Amino acid sequence: MSEQISLCGVREGGRCRVRSMYNEGAMRRRLHDIGLIEGTEVLCLNRSPSGDPTAYLIRGAVIALRREETEKILVTYV
Repeated sequence: MSEQISLCGVREGGRCRVRSMYNEGAMRRRLHDIGLIEGTEVLCLNRSPSGDPTAYLIRGAVIALRREETEKILVTYV
């Protein structure tokens, strides 16, 4: 099994799969609504010049997420 890292640690161009999520409340619900659930494949597209937020390709949609949201999502590289 590959090492788990947080989604914010995935390099640009990196493809990963969600293993677990520790977000709570409304943020967890929003992430589930966009299709970010355990087992979802995610592609890190690019980071903003300041490094936050980062754009991810999730189920065919480009979604920008902030570090505070992605550090609670554990993934493994595909």
